Amino acid sequence: MKCLLLLPLLLLGTVSALFLENDAPHLESLETEADLGQDLDGSGEQKSELALTEEVIQSKGEEVEASACQNTFEDEEAMEPDPAALDKDLQCPRKEDTVQLHGSPECKTCRYVLVRSPMTFSNAQNVCRRCYQGNLVSIHNDHFNYLIQRSASRLNQAQVWIGGILKGWFLWKKYCWTDGSSWNFEYWASGEPRSGSGCCVAMSTRAGHWRRIQCETHLPFVCSF
Repeated sequence: MKCLLLLPLLLLGTVSALFLENDAPHLESLETEADLGQDLDGSGEQKSELALTEEVIQSKGEEVEASACQNTFEDEEAMEPDPAALDKDLQCPRKEDTVQLHGSPECKTCRYVLVRSPMTFSNAQNVCRRCYQGNLVSIHNDHFNYLIQRSASRLNQAQVWIGGILKGWFLWKKYCWTDGSSWNFEYWASGEPRSGSGCCVAMSTRAGHWRRIQCETHLPFVCSF
């Protein structure tokens, strides 16, 4: 009788052992998935840290750019309005280095000159003030933009300075003309001005589009007076 009672118990124990043995890989799989989940969480933390680092770098880049634009603005503001007070070593362009341009339809008495000699933005503005009692040219419509581009296209240069400059800090940055006139027209190239890296505005001699470039670049320029 005792043998008959022990037989079902032995069979039950054998089945349980087989079940646990077959289920072991499943348990190991669950542990592996848990480990992977922790690894993925760690990867997410690393991505967050990387994104934060990129934001800091971008912020630093914008801060440097804003500082550079502010320095350029201060340099431009420091330009003396009195031609007699300007740098005595600054030479006025020779006549053969200039091209007289047609006037703007909006200003019949205005005169314009294209100076072939490449200069930085600040020196170009100083030449316009000292030699012509004017400023780098401001542009307020498509037609005049085309007239300037057509004349500049004869030069062996890709760009010329016009009188646009970026002033201010961060959200308070704005584009201004050196002659103080209203900024009421734009003709930016594709992606500009956001993709530009400078604070001063140059015109393409090929298509007339505007680009932001470094103010220390040496380019020909157009004065209005």
